[in-house]
Amino acid sequence: MDTNQILSFLKDLRNNNSKEWMDQHRETYEEARETFKKLVAALLNEIAAFDPDISGLTPKDCIFRINRDIRFSKDKNPYKNNFGAAISEGGKKGPNAVYYLHLQPNDLSFVAGGLYMPSAENLQKVRQEIDYNPESLKNIVTEKKFRDLFGAIQGEKLKRPPKGYDASHPNIELLKHKSFIVTHALPDEKVASEGFIQEVVPLFRQLEPLNRYMNVAIS
Repeated sequence: MDTNQILSFLKDLRNNNSKEWMDQHRETYEEARETFKKLVAALLNEIAAFDPDISGLTPKDCIFRINRDIRFSKDKNPYKNNFGAAISEGGKKGPNAVYYLHLQPNDLSFVAGGLYMPSAENLQKVRQEIDYNPESLKNIVTEKKFRDLFGAIQGEKLKRPPKGYDASHPNIELLKHKSFIVTHALPDEKVASEGFIQEVVPLFRQLEPLNRYMNVAIS
């Protein structure tokens, strides 16, 4: 699977981000997108082996469009400079925690997992789960291998405690989160390697407990 082809196309697109250029290079784009679809299909099969909740998804359910919504943006480039896929129960538009793959040249690729910008209702449920069952989450994210791969939970946070929680709460910093995500950077050399899938699958497997915690919370 020629993932280097994807990076090569995206580099060219970054330097020629226009509809005219895309129209002239539509075949190259389709080839790169087809490679990405095959990659996501392979990942779906691998992830379903340890997370059956995503069984039945297709690449179309997970892959984001390359077109940008420029209606309210100062940046009028019509296309994204990356390929992205969110593997989650319900697909990319579902409310559940995701296994996210982002391919972008210049060492900007990464995998991510967790819950990104949940609805107010689901955010309240996650906070309630953290309040009632903080140790399970802390055990997941402080486990050595997890921390070595992903570091700490990231995502936008409130400056003040959320409504209903006191500043003295022992887990107030977790409760302030509005997203609960972790990431692992992927250099171009790794993305372009023949064993790229074998590099990525163990990362997603390590994310499964975090995603399960979040999905149980919002179920």
